Order: sequence, then C-alpha cells, then structure tokens
Amino acid sequence: MYQKILVPVDGSPTSSRGLQEAIKLATLTGARLRLIHVVDEISFATGMEAATMATGEMMQLLREGGAQLLKKAAARVEKAGLRVDIVLCDSIAGRVCDHVIEQASLWRADLIVLGTHGRRGVGRLLMGSDAEMIVRLASVPVLLVRAKEAQPSSAKRAP
Repeated sequence: MYQKILVPVDGSPTSSRGLQEAIKLATLTGARLRLIHVVDEISFATGMEAATMATGEMMQLLREGGAQLLKKAAARVEKAGLRVDIVLCDSIAGRVCDHVIEQASLWRADLIVLGTHGRRGVGRLLMGSDAEMIVRLASVPVLLVRAKEAQPSSAKRAP
C-alpha cells in the first residue's frame, strides 16, 4: 500500500482539497506525507509585479511566502497525527511539473496526490496543465482531486 505520498501545494482551494484527500488516504494507510511547493518565478516575472519590484526582493518574498504556506500545510498534517516533511523548490530551470516528478523520483514516492482545476478548451490551452504533465510523465500513480464545482442556480434548494 502507499507509504510515501507526495503532495504539491500552492495555497489555492484546489490544492487544499488535494491535501485533504492525501491526509485521508495517509490516515488509512499509515503513510508519510511530503509536501512540495515550487516557487514559480516565470509566472511572476512576466506579471506587473516584476516591473514594480527588484527581482531579488520579489524572489525572496516568493520564497518566504512558499515557506509559510508549507509550514501551515504541514501543521494540518501533524494535527491529523501523521508524519510530514516539506520541500521548497525554485523553478528557475524547469516547469513546476518537472520539479514534482523529480521529487517523487528522488524520494521514491508511492503516490502523488494533487488538486486540479479541470480546465478544458481555451482555458487549458492558455493556462497549460501541470497536473496533466504529471499524470503523463510520473513513474508512480497520480491521484487527481477535482476542484469543487459551483452548483448551478437551478440545483440550489429553496429555504
């Protein structure tokens, strides 16, 4: 059964759902979790933030934010009584998915659990999909946890 579960976290609600499922699974199997956060410099370097802040300062803030994110996520895992460790990576030379796949290989993970937005069509084309690339390239099983979908207005219950 799964004894080493790798969980990429980025602070999004979708990522939080992936972590929640990983905690449930680890509770059942007695697995250890490793949380990974990849500081994605490329996405931020092309945004407006890059024009208003020196690159070194921005990168330091991104790393500090990533470290805090990992600390909070690890506290959730520890509260559930599970073993956890954390890894913070920079994505200067590679895509986020490459770092996740590499970490899974180095740590000899049995499973990768991650949240996915489930984008389709133009959204997927424009945004890309790290989750899709992880599924395609990982040498271990991958559990994708879909984002919670909004209820259609017709499905909402009347008071």
